[in-house]
Amino acid sequence: MRELLIRGGRPLSGEVRVQGAKNSVLPILAAAPLANGVVTLARCPRLRDVETSIQILRELGCSAAWDGDSLTVDTSTFRDCTIPDALMREMRSSVVFLGAILARCGRASCGMPGGCELGPRPIDLHLSGLRAMGADIRERGGILRCDGCRLCGESIVLPTPSVGATENLMLAACGGDGVTVIRNAAREPEIVDLAGFLNACGGDVRGAGSGTVSVAGRRDMHGCTYPVMPDRIVAATYLCAAASAGGEIFLRGAEARHLDAVLSVLRESGCQALHDADGLRFRAAARLKPVGPVRTAPYPGFPTDAQSVLMAALLRAEGTTVFEENLFENRYRHVPELRRMGADIRVFGRVAVVNGPASLHGAAVECTDLRGGAALCVAALAADGETRVGNLRHLERGYEDIARDLSALGGDANCTGEALWQTARAVGEAIETAGVGANAAPAAPRSGANPGPSGNAPGVPDGGADVHTPSGATCPGRCPR
Repeated sequence: MRELLIRGGRPLSGEVRVQGAKNSVLPILAAAPLANGVVTLARCPRLRDVETSIQILRELGCSAAWDGDSLTVDTSTFRDCTIPDALMREMRSSVVFLGAILARCGRASCGMPGGCELGPRPIDLHLSGLRAMGADIRERGGILRCDGCRLCGESIVLPTPSVGATENLMLAACGGDGVTVIRNAAREPEIVDLAGFLNACGGDVRGAGSGTVSVAGRRDMHGCTYPVMPDRIVAATYLCAAASAGGEIFLRGAEARHLDAVLSVLRESGCQALHDADGLRFRAAARLKPVGPVRTAPYPGFPTDAQSVLMAALLRAEGTTVFEENLFENRYRHVPELRRMGADIRVFGRVAVVNGPASLHGAAVECTDLRGGAALCVAALAADGETRVGNLRHLERGYEDIARDLSALGGDANCTGEALWQTARAVGEAIETAGVGANAAPAAPRSGANPGPSGNAPGVPDGGADVHTPSGATCPGRCPR
């Protein structure tokens, strides 16, 4: 079994380049079918969730190939509008494919999305917005069947600034008649990055980053080369790692303007941060101070994804810090694991009270979710002895190689069983590339495949009509352009 071994007690000192943003590249990959051509994403992170998105694109008939840290996707062979339920269950953001498929194909079929277990995250805002644009959406047996042949521009007011709903509606609006206006839209930097990609492909998206986003539909969209923004949550993780272990680090490529809320809290704790055009230099305080209540909120508020890593860093603070989680109900699943390392944390519903300084010691702990797993790594850097972090599949969803990066920053971190795992991964990638290469035709459905929920073969909706079409043809039900 692969484990991450971290030996604490060493101040950090080093430099690392911040990877491309997971929360940006996933909706961009979902948007790729709108381009109807070749899309190349520079600084694309190699993550478990990115690989899941690539599998979804291949199921839709597209091809994809890596070249270093660039990923090229050819969507000209797009021919399907059904996403297998197994792939939908892999990650929450898979639901964003729905808007893009409706925009290009006029219909879509998919299961309910999965992802980390952080409490209820209903997709009702996605579906109500799509229905307002004219989509007919029915759910049966956990499968969503959507007919969006007559999508029209609409003025939509979101009850809450949902990132996923904003992204989904932006993509669907690219295929609708007229202009769609999304009010109370999410303002996260990843929304701005998605709009930048759509515009680079010939789209017309305005207002991204504000509370009102407008999208003009029915534009001729094409492929492009686009650099993915740096990952602000990965940067926040390494800032908190330095605050926990002590020392000074440089994060090349980090965007300080995306980290204002996190940097404000870390400065309050006594740390120092300086930024320039190349990145962000950070120096930890010798003795961390407790900070005022940390309340998670939509951007530009404190990001919920950084709550757990900051909590781990402030275990070293000399006093009490209160956290209030306002976005997810189940975001303290990492707390019992931190307690195994000696943390003094009490949870009262959405509030967690952290008392420090804690005398942390190494322990065998398990990742409970993506960011909770990162918090265990942050705490381990300040602990006496060796910490063994298991269940790494969660970390691999959002961090390219956290052991490599922590080592580059001066930490003592390595994975057990890494050589065997890397060999198995390389073999799997070679087999996958041989089957569906960048220039190879997508594989045809296997005869005798297991039937879908309706009793039909995969890709066949109720009624028996096969949604697969020859390369270059449009999907059934697609509106005339």
